[in-house]
Amino acid sequence: MSTAVELESPMRSRVAALARAATYPRLRYMGSKYKLAPHLGTVFNEIGGTTFLDAFSGSGFVGYLAKAMGYAVTTNDYLHFPSVISRASMVNDTTLLTDEVIATICGPAADSRNFIQTTFRDVFFAEDDRVFLDSAWSHIDSMTGFERDIALAALILSAARKQPRGVFTISGDLSHYDDGRRDLSLPLRDHFRERAAEYNAAVFSAGQEGRAVTGDVFDLAKTDYDVVYLDPPYAPPTDDADYTKRYHFLEGLSDYWVGREIMQKTKTKKIPKQASVFANKRTIEDALERTFDKFKDAGAIVMSYSSNALPGDARIKELLGTVKPNVEVRMIDHQYHFGTHSTAARRSVQEYIFIGRD
Repeated sequence: MSTAVELESPMRSRVAALARAATYPRLRYMGSKYKLAPHLGTVFNEIGGTTFLDAFSGSGFVGYLAKAMGYAVTTNDYLHFPSVISRASMVNDTTLLTDEVIATICGPAADSRNFIQTTFRDVFFAEDDRVFLDSAWSHIDSMTGFERDIALAALILSAARKQPRGVFTISGDLSHYDDGRRDLSLPLRDHFRERAAEYNAAVFSAGQEGRAVTGDVFDLAKTDYDVVYLDPPYAPPTDDADYTKRYHFLEGLSDYWVGREIMQKTKTKKIPKQASVFANKRTIEDALERTFDKFKDAGAIVMSYSSNALPGDARIKELLGTVKPNVEVRMIDHQYHFGTHSTAARRSVQEYIFIGRD
């Protein structure tokens, strides 16, 4: 095990923090905030403070940006794999995967397990890739601490990059998605070597203690952070915002499906949906009201939301105003991309940043 270089003092410069955040290993994730980083960095810089909660951490990017800005960061997500990613990249200050460990994980298997090979045959990935995933887990299973977290984060990112569109709602023969991108043809073993290097490069110390939690936002004990950042699932007028359906393979890969039910009759071998009150147009207003009230003692509440979701900006401003009398709304033109091919759909929306202060 080797260690990253420790910075002597927290990085407070917005420009330097954005440069650090640009090295973050990017997971293609629904609603990710990579392109909004300059706007969020400006908001966090204006608010200041020392403690930060990313209550819906997802890809882990915003928590990592906050760490780069010098905050002591806590992340939370109701799915498990986001907490693995956050521990590897944000909580972890020093631990790297050595060349020897990477070579071991990419070498011969430590045992004969074949769960992924048999469960996902003709569903996800070619045979050689599924063999590698089982083999990699045969080594990762005996690892502990941040070393295990980095290895898992690299494995998760490898699978996400190899899967067309990065979602696991599509399976079987996916050759019509092949637009020639290297990520789609690179063997998962080679992906892992590259993704491990990306995570190693992302490790740094900002001199503050971080924490990653898996659970319901309403169960979080501490609420009086200097900044509480909320990026909940957006409740669409139609369709759904079901993260379990889209990322069930990554969720299972994060713990080798131990103790998880697999819905064998589903085409993609899903795990049961973890419903979110934020993703439903009938429950979103009550969920936001309860969330704002829970964090009413925070120094500031910052929330990202989209103009193509419910409720609208006026109603959210009204709800946030019940606990924070000064509410500012910033609007940023944004474009969501669906698909990876040349004719992939693009949808222009406005991304709102609500800033509630006392």
